[in-house]
Amino acid sequence: MSPRTSDARDRMLDSASTLIREHGASGTSLDDVLRHSHAPRGSVYHYFPGGRAQLVEEVVDRAGDALAEMLRNARNATPATTFDAFISTWKASLEASGFRAGCPVLAVAVETNDEAPQLTQAAARAFGSWSDALNTRLRHHGVPPARARRLATLIVAAVEGAVALSRVERNTQPIDDVARELRALIRQAIGPS
Repeated sequence: MSPRTSDARDRMLDSASTLIREHGASGTSLDDVLRHSHAPRGSVYHYFPGGRAQLVEEVVDRAGDALAEMLRNARNATPATTFDAFISTWKASLEASGFRAGCPVLAVAVETNDEAPQLTQAAARAFGSWSDALNTRLRHHGVPPARARRLATLIVAAVEGAVALSRVERNTQPIDDVARELRALIRQAIGPS
């Protein structure tokens, strides 16, 4: 039995995310997405009238929202527990893909995007939402606002870099090393419980 046409939009988003994580945004064409998702050709402009740029922007927004939601939902968790969940998400993703798939947000952020500046804006929104969620968690546990903002930015930047390093080194050592050092900074920022 073939997949339902009504599922085509979600299948296209899932496929585009997978392909962008593995090949980058510029290395992912609409034809690649259609082939991977088994979606009908007419689906592209039916579901994404803005074409490839809209599809990629929605992939980035969806990835950003999913991780930000996970971070925000850790309402009663300590910053260390929230951070561990953030790290675990990336480690599981790297290992499940055999280190082929990185972050779709970073993949879009490092490209020029001159023809579609909304893609850079989508990446900024995603990174910002992660930083905001971490910042909120840190402030909730007594970290002064300016320090919480800086530490949240450091966490996002360091983890994204560690994901890239783990991907190219094909092991989790970089992300494990970064996590260990960041945990120490988080504990120091919060102080004694």
